[in-house]
Amino acid sequence: MRIAALDDDPHQLALVKSTIEAMGHCVVTFESAEALLRQLRRDNFDVLLVDWELPDLSGIEVIQWVRSNLEQALPIIMLTHRNSEQDVVTGLSAGADDYMHKPLRVEELKARITAICRRSYPKPAVRKTQFGSFALDLDLKTIQFAGEAITLKDREFDLALCLFRNLGRLLSRQYLMETVWGLAVDIPTRTLDTHISALRSKLQLRPERGFRLSAVYGHGYRLDEILSPHLE
Repeated sequence: MRIAALDDDPHQLALVKSTIEAMGHCVVTFESAEALLRQLRRDNFDVLLVDWELPDLSGIEVIQWVRSNLEQALPIIMLTHRNSEQDVVTGLSAGADDYMHKPLRVEELKARITAICRRSYPKPAVRKTQFGSFALDLDLKTIQFAGEAITLKDREFDLALCLFRNLGRLLSRQYLMETVWGLAVDIPTRTLDTHISALRSKLQLRPERGFRLSAVYGHGYRLDEILSPHLE
């Protein structure tokens, strides 16, 4: 998972960052609401952690902006010193999915992140999934089109799975690189373009096969399903 954490307290932010990284997730930290909102306009995350009291906008305003402006139903956990019943009601009513009181307890934070990921991104019971005529086997890392096997390298399969699971969603280059290659791996950005080119060629992602893979300059890539290819 790729997680964004917003808190103006550098000590709290460092604790959150180390906790998330210890869980094996990627994390990007922000100390101001405006910095986070700027990033959200051009980047993607799977979970958002938001402090309430910030130097510019409040955490409530951040959550309201996310719910009003992002198509993705981004899971949000509010982290705050406010602990009255009315505060909890206000936070959840604004659009937060969970609410955690400070001072933060590391094991509880881990449990809440795990729980919200489990609810928002459930793992399929069946380890095979179908997208149009493409059939993906998650265990064997194989893909078929209309019953015909297509040979992909492991990273190519992981990238294809990420794109198919996010159909119609514009994914930033950073999101794709961290999701597929991991935060700790230092790779040239050209590597992503090379793998995208390989997928286009091997999967023949064009409208007559039901899908179109597009590059969005300055942002990333989006895979769209074409429901009526004969109209394209």
